[in-house]
Amino acid sequence: MRRIAARLAAALALAVLFAPHLVAPAHAQAAPHAFLFGAWTGGLFPPPSSVTAQECLAQPSVIFTRDVVMRATLTDVLYIQRAVETARGTGNGIDIHFVAAGPQTTSGGIGIAPTDLGFGCDSVDVLHVQRLSPNEISFPGCRDFPFPLVRCPAG
Repeated sequence: MRRIAARLAAALALAVLFAPHLVAPAHAQAAPHAFLFGAWTGGLFPPPSSVTAQECLAQPSVIFTRDVVMRATLTDVLYIQRAVETARGTGNGIDIHFVAAGPQTTSGGIGIAPTDLGFGCDSVDVLHVQRLSPNEISFPGCRDFPFPLVRCPAG
């Protein structure tokens, strides 16, 4: 009985300690692009019909956070990161406007052309996201992502 009580007390102490970090801030819950948060695969290639969380999270194609969108490329091991300036709901998706692209360098000092910072869309600073289902999206008109993307499953 003592061992169970000790484990329960330890679990409760951890819950109290980490609870503030588990609750999303009010502004994050109000973000119109919150349904995108997380890792997605596909886009660069047809999405797999079934994929484990481990396989998907090992190398996702796109990662959305509240403030940053990261995208993989076929020619670099590093993700290209774009800071979100605004996100606006469109009814069937989201229009994300990025902070204006300027000259960028990778950690190796090699320059990235501003056109490489986009998703192959009409503008490098705008990404139109179409929501196909709760776990499937597409980037209409973006030549670098001709296929839909699917959400990486939870571990």
